[in-house]
Amino acid sequence: MHTPDGFLHPWMAGAFILLTGAVLAVATMRVRDSLTEYRIQLFAVVAAAVFAAQMLNWPIPGGTSAHFVGGAFAAIVLGPHLGALAVALVVAVQALVFGDGGALALGANIWNMAIVQAYVGYAVYTTLADRNELLAIVSSGWIGITVAAASAGLQLGVSPGFTGEFIAVVAIMTGGHFILGIGEGVLTLAGVWLLDRAGVESEQLQPEGIRA
Repeated sequence: MHTPDGFLHPWMAGAFILLTGAVLAVATMRVRDSLTEYRIQLFAVVAAAVFAAQMLNWPIPGGTSAHFVGGAFAAIVLGPHLGALAVALVVAVQALVFGDGGALALGANIWNMAIVQAYVGYAVYTTLADRNELLAIVSSGWIGITVAAASAGLQLGVSPGFTGEFIAVVAIMTGGHFILGIGEGVLTLAGVWLLDRAGVESEQLQPEGIRA
């Protein structure tokens, strides 16, 4: 889902840099007073795990790639604001250091993978958690990445390189990630389960662990 440079309208790339920066600034203010040494350490652990998982990706039609994103995982463990910041850091390092995704498209990529997936995934999780936490965790990853892919597809669909292919691009991005998103949901569950078994006290998991 790392969109390279040259695929988006320049105005769109610039607009998403500003929009993404504003959202991350608000997220930073929201978490600033709640940061403890433990939360900072957990932030580092989650960011490192997401970074490693995101490095394994494969190309799909539409000029982008599919891979584990981890936005929902980060949001469940850290809360939505700190989770979005963790994934944003990962996406930025990948683009600026490893060339995975364009520097000019960084705002759009962070918007899709960090902001959309983290907040949508978190909303799904909190909606379903009281009914069935296992289902809530899997659904958060699955729906979160599908909506994030739809956002990326909309951006690409209105860009110069895909003139007249709007429906096809959106359908490929959304449909492909809807299917592959099952894996995102399972990996989200696996990540949360591993932290839970390790005795990590996350933002949302109950002391007694994951509930069926």
